[in-house]
Amino acid sequence: MEYDEKLARFRQAHLNPFNKEPGPRQHEQRAREEAPEVASEEALPELPPGEPEFCCTERVMDLGLSEDHFSRPVQLRQAIEECKQVILELPEQSEKQKDAVVRLIHLRLKLQELKDPSEDEPNIRVLLEHRFYKEKSKSVKQTCDKCNTIIWGLIQTWYTCTGCYYRCHSKCLNLISKPCVRSKVSHQAEYELNICPETGLDSQDYRCAECRAPISLRGVPSEARQCDYTGQYYCSHCHWNDLAVIPARVVHNWDFEPRKVSRCSMRYLALMVSRPVLRLREINPLLFNYVEGLVEIRKLRQDILLMKPYFITCKEAMEARLLLQLQDRQHFVENDEMYSVQDLLDAHTGRLGCSLTETHTLFAKHIKLDCERCQAKGFVCELCREGDVLFPFDSHTSVCTDCCAVFHRDCYYDNSTTCPKCARLTLRKQSLFQEPGPDVDA
Repeated sequence: MEYDEKLARFRQAHLNPFNKEPGPRQHEQRAREEAPEVASEEALPELPPGEPEFCCTERVMDLGLSEDHFSRPVQLRQAIEECKQVILELPEQSEKQKDAVVRLIHLRLKLQELKDPSEDEPNIRVLLEHRFYKEKSKSVKQTCDKCNTIIWGLIQTWYTCTGCYYRCHSKCLNLISKPCVRSKVSHQAEYELNICPETGLDSQDYRCAECRAPISLRGVPSEARQCDYTGQYYCSHCHWNDLAVIPARVVHNWDFEPRKVSRCSMRYLALMVSRPVLRLREINPLLFNYVEGLVEIRKLRQDILLMKPYFITCKEAMEARLLLQLQDRQHFVENDEMYSVQDLLDAHTGRLGCSLTETHTLFAKHIKLDCERCQAKGFVCELCREGDVLFPFDSHTSVCTDCCAVFHRDCYYDNSTTCPKCARLTLRKQSLFQEPGPDVDA
């Protein structure tokens, strides 16, 4: 009976908190018991008659193992001490003692899994070019990218890479074998522009392209999942069926439907989404013939490049920092050829065309209406010498490719002679380099 009483006290110390409170009969039973080994100050229930002494090992082992509200280090340590005492008092080599040892092992493994790192653990860890930062948030529910299990912020410490946002438990930190994706973005900032370049499982030796675990299309020993970006196959730990827009399908087919990609590809695409690395005129020049929005965007970008010299020489524009209107797309004030995937996404939805139109209107208003210095840098058509002051970004003008003089478009194409400004500059050069006559030598 001494063993049964201790087993009852152990069970009472780890009862589900959602169970009903003990009744008066249990309180009377606890008052009669004065054993010093009581594990809890709460009331102890009586054991039902006929209940097996230790045949419910799985039910007892479940406490503190499978229920999350029992997975607390304090309760697990208390359960371990109780289990040790039970093992010492059981007969040697008995079945009861063996079951208790198994239960002790499971409890210790659970405690080791939930054990918090020491307080002197650094907040920043550098590993495989990852720069891991110790997270302080306790309420956010995340998934560990290493062991593919849930991170319980209330009881577990976890880290996040500041470069590629790789998340993992503190206990999984030293087991990481995947380098940081941001290093690849820094050294090799380019896309795979072939649509799903599949080579087959045989070229991968029927192993995951990343962790090299055995995989098969039949799911034995592990399911093979294809990444639509790389065309390679991955295991379920490296491929979570994440969805992403594939750059190759966008530039070749103008297809923005998300496809399934691996975790590594998803991080790479997320870091590359705003990088202007796509030269559309070289990759697919016919795309501008079928997407009208791209033609409009290209014209707006060309006009902004023509406005840029006005702003960098205007004091008021520099003080107003007008060019910072495009700080999120700095490449728009550098060239009109490079695009990022985010640019194409916004062009597809229409947001890019609207924002560029607003910026273009703001810039033109400053040059043509608000600033007298910029107005003074306008042009007069030398072919007709009529009309208002012209600017190179006006829709009804044409610009000479040699001297950058501005003319009315109709005047420029109707006049078959050379540009008046170019002719004037040519005569000036000839007069400067003309050989001096004999009178000059005398």
